Amino acid sequence: MTMDYAKARELMVEQQVRPWDVLDARVLDALVSIPRDGFVNAEHRGLSYADVQLPLGHGEFMMKPVVEGRVLQSIAVQEGEDVLEIGTGSGFLTACLGRLAREVHSIELHADLADAARARLDAMGLGVNVRIDAADAFAFDTDRRFDAIVVTGAVDTIPARFLQWLRPEGRLFAVRGASPAMEAVVARNGVNGPRIESLFETDLPYLVGAAPAPRFDF
Repeated sequence: MTMDYAKARELMVEQQVRPWDVLDARVLDALVSIPRDGFVNAEHRGLSYADVQLPLGHGEFMMKPVVEGRVLQSIAVQEGEDVLEIGTGSGFLTACLGRLAREVHSIELHADLADAARARLDAMGLGVNVRIDAADAFAFDTDRRFDAIVVTGAVDTIPARFLQWLRPEGRLFAVRGASPAMEAVVARNGVNGPRIESLFETDLPYLVGAAPAPRFDF
């Protein structure tokens, strides 16, 4: 029996995402129109629309659909804006950001994941305004400034270098803290330093290089 992915996509939005207070029409349209199953590894394709994280390799995971919906809604990307994504992963969230933004620059530590994500976006005709580079977020630098930044792996604390890539009053989505009770936040650049808005609790694997230093108890 062949799975009806289009129907599964609609049910994901109506039964998972919308009940978690994701009500932004543009976000819901992106989630219902972009085929998430095209970004999932073949062995997990049957779980494309399930309420679970899906492994991508290298210890990376696709976020749950509800978390992706909350990320997109909280960052509130507008049509004329430029976005930096730190951690391309499967490329699904990248595609959604591309649908919402003017331009997306996404960086991914693992070259094979970056290549696979680029191939997926191009195959679906979703890569026109998206650039994907293999790069380490802690070695990467750019003179560009972005309206929004999405960090797809958890951080112990928000790195100052990430905030430097924001335009004045730009906003950054991140998940910070210690597992299992991490906090999703939006940080906005202000005159007296970043203003942090707490959104919800979740739990994500750490971005490579952003985990807390190990503590030794004597």
